[in-house]
Amino acid sequence: MTSQRSGVRREVARLLSVCLLAAGLVGTVPAAARTPTAGDGPVVVPVQTTGPTDRRFNLVFLGDGYTAAEMPRFRADLERHLNTLWSIEPFASYRSYINVWAVESPSAESGVDCDPGLDAPARDTVLGMGFWGGCNPGSVQRLLTVDGRAAGALADLVTGTRSANRQIVALANSSTYGGAGGGYATASGGNALSSLITPHELGHSLGGLQDEYDYYGRGVPGGTYTGPEPDSAHHTLLTEREMRERRAKWWRWLGDESESGGVIGRHEGGLYSTGGVWRPSRHSLMKTLGYAFDQVEREVMVRAISAKVNLVQDHTPNTAPVGADRTVWVDTLHPVGGALSVTWRLDGRVLPTRGARTVDLRALRLAPGPHTLTATVTDPTPFVRDPAVRASAALTRTVGWTVDPGVTTGRDDTAPRFTGHTPTDAPVGARAVVHADTTHPVDRAPVVRWRLDGRPVTTGAGDRDLDLGALRVSAGTHTLTARIAGTGEVLTWTVDARPAAVSYELSEPLRTVRRPGRPVEYVHDGPFTMRLTARDDRAGAVVSQFRVDGDGWYTYYGWPTDADAPFRFTPGGTVIDDLVYGKLGRSRAVPWDDATPDYGTHRIEYRAIDAAGNVSGARSFLVTLVPPRG
Repeated sequence: MTSQRSGVRREVARLLSVCLLAAGLVGTVPAAARTPTAGDGPVVVPVQTTGPTDRRFNLVFLGDGYTAAEMPRFRADLERHLNTLWSIEPFASYRSYINVWAVESPSAESGVDCDPGLDAPARDTVLGMGFWGGCNPGSVQRLLTVDGRAAGALADLVTGTRSANRQIVALANSSTYGGAGGGYATASGGNALSSLITPHELGHSLGGLQDEYDYYGRGVPGGTYTGPEPDSAHHTLLTEREMRERRAKWWRWLGDESESGGVIGRHEGGLYSTGGVWRPSRHSLMKTLGYAFDQVEREVMVRAISAKVNLVQDHTPNTAPVGADRTVWVDTLHPVGGALSVTWRLDGRVLPTRGARTVDLRALRLAPGPHTLTATVTDPTPFVRDPAVRASAALTRTVGWTVDPGVTTGRDDTAPRFTGHTPTDAPVGARAVVHADTTHPVDRAPVVRWRLDGRPVTTGAGDRDLDLGALRVSAGTHTLTARIAGTGEVLTWTVDARPAAVSYELSEPLRTVRRPGRPVEYVHDGPFTMRLTARDDRAGAVVSQFRVDGDGWYTYYGWPTDADAPFRFTPGGTVIDDLVYGKLGRSRAVPWDDATPDYGTHRIEYRAIDAAGNVSGARSFLVTLVPPRG
């Protein structure tokens, strides 16, 4: 079996080498424009384009074990994975930094190797993906590997991408739970939990985050950690006091309410050990799928995403001195979650430009002789607290010019017009930052004027970005426009400020209690199910979430064994493949966690995140769990 797989992979590598030689002939074709056949070669499909390939972070998705007839399944799996990814921070806020590509390459056979067991037959597939660490009896079932050389060859078909500006994610045509992080991230495409595997594996592959599991082999506690202080940013041997005194690890976040539930502090277990090492949060995406990255992990991921791009996208040429009779400009990236800041300095002195992307040197009345002008672009995101991270090239960039008043700037006939902007073909959310960049005539700075429902909106000098969240847009649908003053250049967006709605359906309770001023209460004496159904008045996927007793928000995915089944709550939780799901009350992740039933009354909240990024207000109901009689 091993030699058969090796032969298949050698042939795949040979065919991909041929494809690379003909890469110039591989077009970018809309997904709906063709139906591949079994003899088709790879086709590069742009899924999301936010800017030039060489100036963006490029997520390249590959599919393995999808035949030509199953390519619609690959597209559906990819869409589901992306919908979940865009609901998770920091991907939600930095989505505008990311291009997404799919390389559609049909496999000769359906499925992947060793799925679900080591005795499963080998499959003739493009990427040679396999469970059990590539069919290794000494590995674990969930470890899903890929032929790295074949994956790299397919990703190279996306012109302009390279290892420095991309991340490969390989999806396997499988409903078996599995994935892996490393040079390439992998995930099963069709498991109920699979869309949550992808951000977890990106935490490994992109951010260098470590697993917070307290086991390696499922069902087997990991024992006590005996190594030195971990290099991991989110594991430590230090006490909270030692972290504060040494200003080490996550000391800046200690005591904050964790984004994934509980309080950031010191929680034992991680790095596949049950004890002797500590992590920041009770649970997070690197420990339990369904929760968010906590603040410590999120800070790491912000730096990792931002390091793949340059905050300064373009600027006035600076290879020779510029005259003092002109404007100088920078173009920046535009996060969806918050505008970048720009600080201009002349000979080290800060200029009062209030965030403008352009400075008019004529207004400065410069004395004869050379001067130094700099523009420093910084990401002020509250997701980062470490000054070293803030000052790194990922979040701070500076560009400089020598200004010589003796230099005369030539004539410039550049007309003011828009050059880049937030896409207008889809609604923007009520909390989004919308941007509009313009050309840069040397004799003036085009002014962008914003209107919401026809009323002027004041932005100040930094008029290339408009933060809708700061305007507290009322619920409903609105029209936003940006116009270059004195021209007919105008952009129009629809603002979707009406969050999606989500409803719940529970299995039959013993009784229902309704009291004035309190959420409805359902009384159960044993397991019960909850189905969440989201709906929106606009096209696009909606992600539902719930939380119990104020714990972390948890992404609703149905049930681990069936995405169409409701979520099941039980007093002690349900064990599935040696993990525990649905314990009512204090969560339980593995069989050796405390299984004591939390009888009594619990509050379950639920909400939705729509395609525009709107988060609905949380609604709630109560569940009282009573011990069974007798």
